[in-house]
Amino acid sequence: MPSLRPIALASCLALTAAGALHAQTLRVGLQSDADVLDPDQSRTFVGEIVFTSLCDKLVDISPDLELVPQLATEWSWNDDGTALTFTLREDVTFHDGTPFDAEAVAYNIDRSLTLEESRRKSDLASVSGTEVLGPHEIRIDLEQPDAAVLSEMANRPGMMISPTAAREAGADFGLAPVCSGPFRFEDRVAQDRISLSRYDEYWNADEIHLDGVTFLPIPDTTVRLANLQSGDIDLLERLAASDLAQVEGDSGIIVESVTSLGYQGITFNIDNGPAGDNPWGNDARLRRALSYAVDRDVLNQVVFEGAFTPANQPPSPESPWFDADHPAPARDVEHARELLSEAGYPDGIALEVQVPNTTEPMQLMQVVQAMASEAGIDIRITAKEFATMLQDQTAGDFTASQVGWSGYVDPSANLHQFVTTGGGINDAHYSNPEVDRILDAARATTVTEERKSLYDQARDILVEEAPLVYLYHPTWLWAMRDDLTGFTPYPDGRIRLEGVRLEE
Repeated sequence: MPSLRPIALASCLALTAAGALHAQTLRVGLQSDADVLDPDQSRTFVGEIVFTSLCDKLVDISPDLELVPQLATEWSWNDDGTALTFTLREDVTFHDGTPFDAEAVAYNIDRSLTLEESRRKSDLASVSGTEVLGPHEIRIDLEQPDAAVLSEMANRPGMMISPTAAREAGADFGLAPVCSGPFRFEDRVAQDRISLSRYDEYWNADEIHLDGVTFLPIPDTTVRLANLQSGDIDLLERLAASDLAQVEGDSGIIVESVTSLGYQGITFNIDNGPAGDNPWGNDARLRRALSYAVDRDVLNQVVFEGAFTPANQPPSPESPWFDADHPAPARDVEHARELLSEAGYPDGIALEVQVPNTTEPMQLMQVVQAMASEAGIDIRITAKEFATMLQDQTAGDFTASQVGWSGYVDPSANLHQFVTTGGGINDAHYSNPEVDRILDAARATTVTEERKSLYDQARDILVEEAPLVYLYHPTWLWAMRDDLTGFTPYPDGRIRLEGVRLEE
């Protein structure tokens, strides 16, 4: 068995000495460390996992992907879809004692739209303002109808933070976040732990049976599993598919799974600073060549034991938003070579891809590397800690990144912010006015058939221009000790701790 994670064990000892680690503190092994703990500035999936315990949202989702109340108890649209009114809970406070009310919601929406560092601006681009209608009633006004706004309230744009703490901290809010979720922030050591403790005044406290939760980043999947088997963590997020057979033979471990809403792929730097001025950013034929060089079915079998789904777009084939005209392409090495030759590289070309320094992404890119070499593409892998990799993407310090998205219920949240001009997570700086027009129009209608047609039109363009080459849709796999009960898997991959217990 591989050696256990010494830094995690040291953290546990330190927490015990400080009296902060209780018998009912859940220890969660994360695939990587979260980035900034500010809903307006963050972008990592593991950050979403932490936020789910820390920051309640106006709206949540059910395991069946229905929108359900959280901080808001009711909502309604006006007749033309340009105003969304929320009725709020009256028994909620933030972790610093600040009351949660309509004024707090107005502050949060304004901060998402105006904070210089905010990544939520494109998520809420249609919002023109808010109107406080009463202490616990607020209306969000839109410049035009936007079907995605309500579902965004179940994501980071809907996470509510304390106005008192946010005004005082400014852009540094993420160093000591104050929200209204079931657990409050205690401390953080980068690459080591994030510690939260139970918030006794939580509005739904009867459903919280843990004293705290400690998140421990453990990038290596084998080491993460070894920590679970030894009892040094209680819950492991993203079990490697290759480890399924091993844990199925362990009577002390339970596995839960559900199909993900997200995808993984390769994002190219199209025009993000000087580094975007490169052959791969300048010529879509090269990007399409890489796509044709990859056998997605073999990739799924070799790396993921066949547990995942090949991809060529954000929604999976199981989704009603899937574009059947553009399924995952079959591998065609000859066509890939033809595209390279047309682009002026008959003898091949090199491509540097930055990759998270965790087990599965590295394995994935090594297989892609071998496939691409047969078409004349020399992939050079640069491994980076995940949060560092995302910082470099934002700064434009990359040619290509192996990166994905955990996925949201509404299709707009899985595409718009990645490929529209100025999108909040458009690290490629891809820009096409026609794609902007189509995706903005898809937000502006609530008719499902019209939205589907528009997303299909955008897909026609994006397949040709390929700013992002999609590779696969994951299946979420969680492994946990058998004394952990009450866990419910959700397709968005977040870990919700209502009803979860550590049995004595």
